[in-house]
Amino acid sequence: MCSGFSEFGMKKRKSISKVHISIKEWIEEERPREMLIRNGPEVLSLSKLFAIILRTGKKGVSAEELSKRLLNRFKTLRNIDIASISDLCEIEGIGYAKAAQIKAALEIGKRFFREEAQKRKSLKSPDDAIKYIAEYYGPYLRDAKKEFFYIILLDVKNKPIHNIEISRGSIDTSVVDPKEIVREAMIRSASSIILVHNHPSGDGTPSEEDIELTKRIVDACKIVGIKVLDHIIVGKNEEDYYSFAKCNLIR
Repeated sequence: MCSGFSEFGMKKRKSISKVHISIKEWIEEERPREMLIRNGPEVLSLSKLFAIILRTGKKGVSAEELSKRLLNRFKTLRNIDIASISDLCEIEGIGYAKAAQIKAALEIGKRFFREEAQKRKSLKSPDDAIKYIAEYYGPYLRDAKKEFFYIILLDVKNKPIHNIEISRGSIDTSVVDPKEIVREAMIRSASSIILVHNHPSGDGTPSEEDIELTKRIVDACKIVGIKVLDHIIVGKNEEDYYSFAKCNLIR
């Protein structure tokens, strides 16, 4: 009799373990990949899109269930983007391979925005410059933990021709040499430049050091006939970006 109950218990446990089924066993109308092919990606929930990226789950957990764990943990795509590989791997079922797949998918999205920015024919106003910088630099700089300083080189029609990193520094400063900026602009025959840097704090308000550095760069560029059109500080969100030209700090 005891063996009978034991056998019954084993059968029951087996039946419970079979409650989970993998995505490939779902009815076709519910499978994420088939839904995307049939209806387009825009109709899929984030969990289903991530399920396609992850491809497989783990024992007892489907790829979509794993995606929901990811979204429940980090809440937003931006938070997932900020998270490190090791942060992602803290979710049971996500190892280095799946974390790399997630990071690769998000990087493709960032590069799409860079492509869109590069289609711009000219930057005619501070608002144009902010839009360009929000697309080209925003996804990389708005949550950066260090301060980065870049220059955008423009031709005679104010079309961006090069984007150059000048320096990367600590949490609150970067070392910038005006002579290096002039040299880069002259080598590439730029007619004008736009300065770009981020504040890791997320506050776009310029410091006294920012204002003084901008004056020195403007004066150095004037000597060789290169115009500094603007200096834009990247904040946490696009509305936090600060334009020196818009605030009459560059004339």
